[in-house]
Amino acid sequence: MGPLILLAAGGFIWAWWSGRLKGFTYDDVAAGLIFLLGLEMLMRSALLPGAALMAGALLWAAHRRRPRGAKPMPVEDARRLLGVADNASLAEIRAAHRRLIARVHPDAGGSAELARRVNLARDTLVAELNCRTPRAS
Repeated sequence: MGPLILLAAGGFIWAWWSGRLKGFTYDDVAAGLIFLLGLEMLMRSALLPGAALMAGALLWAAHRRRPRGAKPMPVEDARRLLGVADNASLAEIRAAHRRLIARVHPDAGGSAELARRVNLARDTLVAELNCRTPRAS
């Protein structure tokens, strides 16, 4: 158990140093502790309760990290907002996003809501492009 604790402490220190813990809350810490308790029970031959605690902690943490209220934008609306064609490449999507966000960003006199919609349109089209593009094996 000692090397596992050292490994977890090293991961925590690395995450803190690299700034990946900015969005962590006490609920995330509680989920981590419950996961470690489940791991300890699993290592002491309490398989079912340990696995249940570990799975519960992972599900709880995943549920808390899920973005709330972000409704997906239809692909057609995203294309129309950015002004790109159906077969637009990643470079074309990014260029259209840069042009539009330069005009609607709150620092340039635009609104935060419109900037959010432009970013959502870019994210929607990039995700759709990634789903459409076959991956190399």
